[in-house]
Amino acid sequence: MTGCWRGIRGATTVVENDADMILAATRELLQAMIAANGVDEKDVASVLFTVTRDLDAAYPAVAARQLGWTSTALMCVQEMAVRDSLPRCIRVLVHWNTEMERSEIHHIYLHEACHLRPDWAS
Repeated sequence: MTGCWRGIRGATTVVENDADMILAATRELLQAMIAANGVDEKDVASVLFTVTRDLDAAYPAVAARQLGWTSTALMCVQEMAVRDSLPRCIRVLVHWNTEMERSEIHHIYLHEACHLRPDWAS
């Protein structure tokens, strides 16, 4: 495969620490990232998911498995606890092999996470 490794960033929020909400929000975010960039799982090396300390009802990586990403390496970690940071936030970093230039990649920020990067808000 030709191309180079790029990162696609994304984030979203949920209104409460609920497994169904975490998985639904993560699926929504991943589907938006996939659609905006034309991502094919075979070109994805790995995905890193982070959640804020107030989210522990579900692993967001389960949402990727529910979308059929069964061959991709997935990792979930807890976000660094920073005072006054955005609560109930799920962040995603997709490591993707593509021919797209960095400037062509669409990073996706949904719901309250749009305040993290207003320049990339979806």
